[in-house]
Amino acid sequence: MTSVALFGAGGKMGVRLSKNLAKTNFDVRHVEVMPAGQARLKEAVGVDCVEPDAALDGAEVVVMAVPDTAIGKVAGMVVPKLAPGTIVVILDAAAPFAGHLPERADITYFVTHPCHPTIFTKETTEAGRNDHFGGVAAEQAVVNALMQGPDEHYAIGDKIARAIYAPVNRTHRVTVEQMAYLEPGLSETVCASLLVVMREAMEEVIKTGVPRECARDFLLGHMNILGAVIFEEVDGVFSDACNKAIEFGKPMLMRDDWKKVFEPDEIAASIKRIT
Repeated sequence: MTSVALFGAGGKMGVRLSKNLAKTNFDVRHVEVMPAGQARLKEAVGVDCVEPDAALDGAEVVVMAVPDTAIGKVAGMVVPKLAPGTIVVILDAAAPFAGHLPERADITYFVTHPCHPTIFTKETTEAGRNDHFGGVAAEQAVVNALMQGPDEHYAIGDKIARAIYAPVNRTHRVTVEQMAYLEPGLSETVCASLLVVMREAMEEVIKTGVPRECARDFLLGHMNILGAVIFEEVDGVFSDACNKAIEFGKPMLMRDDWKKVFEPDEIAASIKRIT
């Protein structure tokens, strides 16, 4: 059995990971410093926490299920105690990209992040259809990056990723830099911002007297079919009227230079703000 020390095991993400790891044959040592988190973990998974040094003794893999803003502090305390060859798994590219991980050439840094279940769900169960975050019942893809370390450690990191985010249908190997373009660039700066604008647009329509339920049904239904066409989930085309609305609507909504959010300096600035 591969021995895994899970830091932040009683947090929101830590409990999710603990539940999934409990279904595997990994030897998991749970670390949680907050009493509330310890109690939450005990109730959800039925396991007790151990002291950090006990968890690290002989650990082959260390998983950091702690917030981005705490990664640097926790890693600064943990990494110096690790045996050479230990694999440190980080759940987001922000802190690694920002340079918050201690420099140490004889350990491995592996970064992994879930894609979350697609909106074009093919789930056949109610639990799967209702698992919007992933890691419970709906399949999702995962993005991995071997930041440093021997290439053979990628397979171990991938196995950990498939376990903690299960059920997983496929994994993608990228670099840490590419992962930063995916998040915060693509998923948060662009996608989340535009979705907030769409919600605000719905509220504007409701102000005209359209019933809220009607406006919501209309918007979410059109998000489904328009998204399916745009992302080639189905073989279809827009009407001439829709294409004309896009031609005139996009300049009204988007600045001409909006793609600058993907320039390296902008990505770095965005990550600096959240770490």
